[in-house]
Amino acid sequence: MQEVELKTKIGEDHSLVQVVRSEIREMDSNGDASTGSAERMKQRVSWIVEIESNMKRYVQVEQRPKIQKVPMTIREIESNKKCFDPMVIAIGPLHHGKPELERMETFKIQFALQYAHQSKKSMKELYDAVEKQAFDARNCYAKGSTDAFDDEKEFAKMMFLDSCFVLQFIYSCVNPAEDDVKMKINDKAFILRDITLLENQLPFEFLKALMKLRFEGGEGEQMIDDFIRLIMEENAKPKGGEKEKEEPVHLLELVRTKFVDVDEITRGSCDSSSNWCSYRSVTELKSVGINFKCSYSRRFSDITFKSGSFLSGYLRLPPITIDDGTKSLLLNLVAWEACPDTPDDFGVSSYVYFMDTLIDRAEDVKELRYNGVILNGLGSDEQAAELFNEIGRNLVSNPQAFGKVKESIYGYYSSRPSLWLAEWVHTHFRSPWALIAFIAAIFVLCLTVAQTVLSALQ
Repeated sequence: MQEVELKTKIGEDHSLVQVVRSEIREMDSNGDASTGSAERMKQRVSWIVEIESNMKRYVQVEQRPKIQKVPMTIREIESNKKCFDPMVIAIGPLHHGKPELERMETFKIQFALQYAHQSKKSMKELYDAVEKQAFDARNCYAKGSTDAFDDEKEFAKMMFLDSCFVLQFIYSCVNPAEDDVKMKINDKAFILRDITLLENQLPFEFLKALMKLRFEGGEGEQMIDDFIRLIMEENAKPKGGEKEKEEPVHLLELVRTKFVDVDEITRGSCDSSSNWCSYRSVTELKSVGINFKCSYSRRFSDITFKSGSFLSGYLRLPPITIDDGTKSLLLNLVAWEACPDTPDDFGVSSYVYFMDTLIDRAEDVKELRYNGVILNGLGSDEQAAELFNEIGRNLVSNPQAFGKVKESIYGYYSSRPSLWLAEWVHTHFRSPWALIAFIAAIFVLCLTVAQTVLSALQ
């Protein structure tokens, strides 16, 4: 068959396999088997036949995102490995049954009993109401994640107890005075870390179903919003008129939506943001007259730059508390953004990448700490700098993120006369005493010149 004829047939039939099969039948009917053409043709297209017969496996079908495992490209980074596994409690199927997490199973029952009691319902009433959804919850996890559960009843029991525990733990954090379960402070801190792990998530629709059995109206959702603000250490209530978003797949995704406003992070972006091609550390920016201030919120997307009136600029960054749980939270948010079925805006990843460009050494952290941007609970500025440097490795950033900020800083750098003068001022007047000494020197010089002139006139 000529190539043109083959392309014509493919255009008509829309299937290479159909064309080849018809050609093979034509060869067989013409007795062209002596040369082995038909057999060779069959061997060459056997793999195509196999792909077409399993077409549904390869064609992307739009479906609700799943609860995924941490992508191996992130998990395999040596310095990150301990940030993805739970320390004290397993939530959901991925880490269930690990011996080192067994101690918390008793607390799960205690919290579930407390949730039922405060709901004014029995455990059986709650379980019966959500049992069907517990069975359906398997479909909310990535393929193979729940294979260890052969017994459907055991899976439903696990989902029910874990969901009651998470909701009651959140309630106890928001309303500590009503917490009747005695638990050590360190355990609560570890649980707070563990329930924000990507591999420790429950379907949010299942949590929502349980909340409806206890809370009226939007009280349950408000409780979770208050809990997330505790994580963010944000005291202010969310601004009115916020854009409604789709229901999250799980709690971690909801946490991420509170930390990042995607529209805000790409607002004002333009192609010229590609000029941000070199690293500008805090120390370097300060040397040319750029000062640092806190943003008005703790959202990672709330980063702005404004030129000052006299050889200066102001870069506002969201305040962040760095402690033992910060790296784990940031990495799990980054891991969620790297999953195959999530939006590709990379909001948290872009924030971490931006901070990594600003922070090279302890001196950079010290400057941000001095201006209130960083509250360092790790003990040393070197550790805080290392944290951002480690998370920033192999990170994918949205090329449009903070485009307006980058362009403004680039424009500030492009004004060379102002830049040189700013560097000179920064070099010679780092402290008020240097400025006073300079003024005194000018004053003495003026007196000397005046005295010389008067002497000459006399």
